[in-house]
Amino acid sequence: MNLSPKLLKYGAIGRISLRNHFAYVLDFLIRSIFLIIIMYIFIQLWQTTYRGEGSQLIAGYSFEQIIWYILFAEALTMAFPSLCTRVEEEVKSGDVGYKLTRPFSYIGYHYMAYVSEVTVRLLVNLAVGLALGFAFFGPPSFGWGWLGFFAMSFGAMTVNFMLNMALSLCAFWVEETRGLEFVYHKLLFTIGGMLMPLELFPAALQQVCRWLPFQAVLYFPAKTAVRWEEVHLVPMLAVQWAWVAVLALVVWLIYRKGVRKLNVNGG
Repeated sequence: MNLSPKLLKYGAIGRISLRNHFAYVLDFLIRSIFLIIIMYIFIQLWQTTYRGEGSQLIAGYSFEQIIWYILFAEALTMAFPSLCTRVEEEVKSGDVGYKLTRPFSYIGYHYMAYVSEVTVRLLVNLAVGLALGFAFFGPPSFGWGWLGFFAMSFGAMTVNFMLNMALSLCAFWVEETRGLEFVYHKLLFTIGGMLMPLELFPAALQQVCRWLPFQAVLYFPAKTAVRWEEVHLVPMLAVQWAWVAVLALVVWLIYRKGVRKLNVNGG
């Protein structure tokens, strides 16, 4: 079967980026020490919470499930690099003009580089996180949740890329986009389900969250991992990729307007 030249081209970009990031695995391991500190704090916090509630379950989650849920969500969160910083620097330095002349899509190039880096970071974070989880709880009993998590993670990183790229491309107008990125991260931490599963939110807020893309980034993969027997994988994947399609259109429209502005202003 002959693959199109475009697919081969982007595949090569992904492979090169993957090899480059594997060279920095030790750096990622050192950074993941922060994950251990964060998880230790969460373990102490939730131990106190369950003890205070005097119940084995909170919103259907056991203490062990809550900790594993947060661990998976944190592993994903810490795997996401700052795309806004990269695009912003390219715009400020003028490198964006050079990259726009290359024989491939500017967004496609960043996507392949992004996915490659997130993949390496996520594997390192999971290795550290699993070691921590094993030390506290022993081997987990997730069943097929492991496969579900990885299936959801690819869509999660794609949705996150689209959201970040939409913010990053605002650099064509405002240059400083890290403030927008900061707000986005806080939304991801809260209504995106990083700090706790959405089931622990008030019912009205849960309904709002279901209409937003943030749940598709962290909540879906983490819940799939720890509560496999209760999730409906196909509908969740459909929601993820529906958001990918919508956000891809938004990114494309912003990109077109940004490139037009760049051309009008002479780069």
